[in-house]
Amino acid sequence: MRFMLMKDRTCSRHLLSVIFGIFLILTFPGYGEADDFSDWNVLVKKYVSPKAVDGISINAVDYVSLKNDPAFSSLVSRLKSYPMGRLESDKSRLAFWINVYNILAVKMITDHYPVESIKDIGSFFSPVWKRKAGVVGGKERTLHDIEHEILRKMNEPRIHVAIVCASVSCPDLRMEAYTAEKLSDQLDDQMRKFLLSREKGMKLDEKGKKVYLSSIFKWF
Repeated sequence: MRFMLMKDRTCSRHLLSVIFGIFLILTFPGYGEADDFSDWNVLVKKYVSPKAVDGISINAVDYVSLKNDPAFSSLVSRLKSYPMGRLESDKSRLAFWINVYNILAVKMITDHYPVESIKDIGSFFSPVWKRKAGVVGGKERTLHDIEHEILRKMNEPRIHVAIVCASVSCPDLRMEAYTAEKLSDQLDDQMRKFLLSREKGMKLDEKGKKVYLSSIFKWF
């Protein structure tokens, strides 16, 4: 009977752990969503679409509708208290910060819309890249911080076709969230699409036997 009593207590502790785990999931649903960015995935599919601007094909963002969608505000709010310890692998960290950079770059536009260019938000002495963009994991971040202090240190040159500068000449905002599981394929696809764009990535001069590449390739 003593053994059975200990077994019952063990089961009880296990049951309490399960109940507590369910309680955490129900109480903090945003953490799971923020990890895989399912809400961002829905938003880009809803508000980003192919369009031609001055003869250049881009993935255009409907900034007005995105700004007015509560789901976007909710996503930005959840990132403020995101538990950074959840990012255990290099791929999960890389996918996370690419998504965060794009979300905050888009937020910078929606916060100041309408603007012709994201660069118009800043000034010579206070460029937009070094302005406060948002809070992530309890820490205030700028786009410059994320790109140069985090992403560049991950030694992945393909990040520059994944993060957006909200400009026609930049790589397109991908119409899905980046995930650790598909990250390499997604980055390869972004690079391929960028290089195939004569107006953005690469232009061939067959007569002069020259290849013109985007200045992005100078950054690594």
